[in-house]
Amino acid sequence: MNDLTPGQRAWHVFKKNRAAMAGLLLIALAFFTAVFAYMLMPDDSPNANSMSLPLSLKKPGASFKVLLIPNQDKQERPGVLSAFFSGKPLVYRQVPITSYQIKADSVIVDEYVSSEDKPERRAFALSTFSKPALTTNKSSFANQFIENKTFWLGSDIYGRDLLSRVILGTRISLAVGIMAVLISLVVGVTIGAVAGYYGGKTDAVLSWVMNILWSLPALLLVIALSFALGKGLWQIFIAVGLSMWVEAARLVRGQVISLKQAEYIEAARALGYTNSRIITRHILPNMAGPVMVIAASNFASAILLEAGLSFLGFGAQPPVPTWGGMIREHYGYIIMDAAYLAIIPGLAIMIMVYAFNLVTTGLRDAFDIKSQNVRL
Repeated sequence: MNDLTPGQRAWHVFKKNRAAMAGLLLIALAFFTAVFAYMLMPDDSPNANSMSLPLSLKKPGASFKVLLIPNQDKQERPGVLSAFFSGKPLVYRQVPITSYQIKADSVIVDEYVSSEDKPERRAFALSTFSKPALTTNKSSFANQFIENKTFWLGSDIYGRDLLSRVILGTRISLAVGIMAVLISLVVGVTIGAVAGYYGGKTDAVLSWVMNILWSLPALLLVIALSFALGKGLWQIFIAVGLSMWVEAARLVRGQVISLKQAEYIEAARALGYTNSRIITRHILPNMAGPVMVIAASNFASAILLEAGLSFLGFGAQPPVPTWGGMIREHYGYIIMDAAYLAIIPGLAIMIMVYAFNLVTTGLRDAFDIKSQNVRL
């Protein structure tokens, strides 16, 4: 252990913490799910927004046959990157059916209306389905235009696949967390380092600003910033990030005050190094551990703030799927027989925040940081 670097020693301690490693694995799985969301989702349409009102509020595991009717409007085929990041456009209109048969030049289907009503018989011309379908071969038609659709986690009030929207919601939550943490660290580390290093009036003014913002409830501050910036995903990035920089600034300020009196800093001043070089090259690298801890803690807070904003209607706007937005749409069903519609995204939030808290605790122990120095 004596010949290891501080980073290697920290990792050696961290990986012995089973709870922290479990949290890290959950976070890695979440990032994998977020990156490859459209490849994992049953509904790979943009924002998993394929609606079918007759199939709304279906129980988990419910399966239905759907007739795929090509859209009349021709759409350009998306590129690989576009499909990977934004999904594939809807090229079919989905009609739920209970049975079908081909007669002459038509397809006769019994369209599913609801579980209480009888199916409605409808006929569609074979020409509607493009030239390859102009055949009386039922198996050939079924391979192209009949699909078995299963809602593994059920469907929401608009008939959208809940599993797909929960998966895509992971991308939104982690994106908000990443951007908010980056913004909070850039602002907080800069202000904290300047306040701690220069001291005097500079420290007094910046500390006064930090104390004022520290006294405000985080959610109210984010809502106020959202009002000023407007509704949207990028606005949420900025609003959440600007509401969390104070914690990082207070931590960095305290660390800089204790480090700037060290002998190697005095030696750097004697060698004529500029203040900016001393801060960026000699002080900040020696507080990487505490900054990593506060970053992990802020990541969990950002996910909670984003969920709260989405629940209140200030987050990413529909049809973008967010966990908080899904709870908002379905919280009324908690007292009914469809409580899972709100419980499943709620569990996703809880598991993700818990995983980051486990990692935060593991990092704190690995870097041997006193718990009172970092507000978890």
